[in-house]
Amino acid sequence: MEAELIQWLKQRASKHERLSIGLGDDAAAITWPTPGRESVVTTDLLTEGVDFLMGEVDPRRIGRKALAVNLSDIAAMGAEPLAAFVSLALPSRGALELAQQLYEGMFPLAEQFNVSIAGGDTNTWDGRLVISVTLIGEVDARQVWRRDRAMAGDWILVTGDFGGSRLAKQFDFTPRLAVAKRLRPSGQVRAAIDVSDGLSLDLSRLAAASGCGARIDLDAIPISADARRMSQLDPDGPDPLTRALSDGEDFELILAVPPDEAARLLETQPLDAPLTHIGELIARPGLFTTDGRELTPRGFLHG
Repeated sequence: MEAELIQWLKQRASKHERLSIGLGDDAAAITWPTPGRESVVTTDLLTEGVDFLMGEVDPRRIGRKALAVNLSDIAAMGAEPLAAFVSLALPSRGALELAQQLYEGMFPLAEQFNVSIAGGDTNTWDGRLVISVTLIGEVDARQVWRRDRAMAGDWILVTGDFGGSRLAKQFDFTPRLAVAKRLRPSGQVRAAIDVSDGLSLDLSRLAAASGCGARIDLDAIPISADARRMSQLDPDGPDPLTRALSDGEDFELILAVPPDEAARLLETQPLDAPLTHIGELIARPGLFTTDGRELTPRGFLHG
C-alpha cells in the first residue's frame, strides 16, 4: 500500500522550489534559509474520536484540517510555510483509498499557500485513524512573532469572529497567513497567538507569557453566526458569548499591537479579515472585564 501511495503522491503533489529532494527518498532535502532568516517548525496530531468523527465528516475535510491547523500555527509566528510532512496511522480496511482522500483534502490548501508535501510515513493497524502533520516555515529573524513580547498598554486585536466552530469552521477555516504576510514587514505586531483552544484561554496564555494580564470588553467580542445558531439549537447550553470565549478551534489570530498602530489598522482595515479591538494588556496578572470582574479562562485543555 505504501509504495503505491508514494507513487500516487509523486504524481499529484506540487513541489516547492526550495525542495531539492522530496517524496520517494529516505529523507527530504530543503535548501536552508539564508543568513538572517529563521526556520519555524510546528506539529499537530489529530485523532479520530477526539478531533473528528469518521462517518460524520468527509475525509477530505479531515485532511484539509490536519494541514490547516499547522498553517495557522505558522501564521501565528508571522512566518511563511515551506514544507509539510504527513504521517498516517490508517485503519487496515480501505487504507489506500482513505489515505488518498485525506491528501486530496490537503492539496488545494497546499497549492494555495505554496507548501510542498515533502514526506512522511504511513502504517495500517486495527485502531482508529491518526494523522500527524509537521510543517516547516521560515521568517526574517527580526520579524518573527512570539507570545512573550506584549507590553502593558498594548491593544488586543483579533481577526474574524468566534464560537460555534463545531458546525463547520473547524474544518473549513482559512489560516490567517495573508494577515501575517501583510503585517509582518511593518513591525506593528508585538505578540501573537492563534486561537485553537478558546479565545479566553489563548488570550490568557499570551498575557501570561508576556508577564501581563488582560482587560477585555465583552460587548466588543465578535460573536459568529454559528455560535448564535448553536445556542438557539441548544437553549440549555452555553450562551453565544460563552461559546465565543471558550469553544475553541476558531483559528483566528490574537494580536498585541501598540495603541497608535492599532488605531491605524482599525481605521484602514487593510486585511482580508476584519480586525476588532477587544481590550488591552495590563500590568495586573489575570483576565478581567472592563468593570473589573475577573474572568476564568475557559477552553479545551489537552489531556
